[in-house]
Amino acid sequence: MTHSAYQIIEPEKRLGSVVFASPHSGRSYFWQFLEQSLLDEREIRSSEDAFIDLLFSDAPEMGAPLLLAQAPRAYIDMNRGKEELDPGLIRGVRASTSNHNPRVASGLGVVPRVVANGRAIYRGKISQQDVQQRIGHFWQPYHEALQDLLDDSRATFGEAILVDCHSMPHEAIESITTLDGRIPDVVLGDRFGAAARSDIVERIEEGLVEAGLQVARNTPFAGAYIAQHYGRPSRNQHVVQLEINRALYMNESEISPSSNFENFRSVLNRVIPQIIAVGVQESRLAAE
Repeated sequence: MTHSAYQIIEPEKRLGSVVFASPHSGRSYFWQFLEQSLLDEREIRSSEDAFIDLLFSDAPEMGAPLLLAQAPRAYIDMNRGKEELDPGLIRGVRASTSNHNPRVASGLGVVPRVVANGRAIYRGKISQQDVQQRIGHFWQPYHEALQDLLDDSRATFGEAILVDCHSMPHEAIESITTLDGRIPDVVLGDRFGAAARSDIVERIEEGLVEAGLQVARNTPFAGAYIAQHYGRPSRNQHVVQLEINRALYMNESEISPSSNFENFRSVLNRVIPQIIAVGVQESRLAAE
């Protein structure tokens, strides 16, 4: 199913309760947006989770649906609440305790003011009408589609597991090390246990480690709006945010796949069936 806001690639047969999603890999940069921006076409892509959609593109063939945002993160951020409005960017929005959270304060609200390294996107402020159009045309349909997929999982399998797929700049984790002193390849975020049951996260981590990847949890990324909003373990709805070190598969300065892209994609293709299997086992337990 293709919508202007998202694409859903469904498997011929769903094998379990796992749903994969990529809210930040959209790369439909509208000319009107580029004309508004101070940045060139490469600079504006710096906060995009480039190529994550391609890395997980085989998940449907393995038995799990894949939800992909179409609009770029610099235009509208699916991993923010629609109320996270930035008074520093949007005309007529006043600073208050409700909208002045750390993400908004840093310029990373639902409509971002900056991209990576704090570079400003716009020459000045934008209108509330512009923002509400983005929310209505892109944010709202994406989240409705996501909830529908999770509802389908719970109705069919008794529970839902969302694997929310992201990438992280290598520089963001240079100071982070795993227990054996290495920089992590993957950071799993479950909001310190609030977004997913611990055994689900443990089994996903086991699959990644078996594939030779270094895994950290919740540091420096524990999960933002999607994990917070949809992670409801008490309702058998779980979210695990999966952040991949971009240095493993892409040239970050050129925003292009590296020579290791296909090799790393093959590594993930060994892990994806194991993650789907977590949902199969959990579905059986939910049915008992």
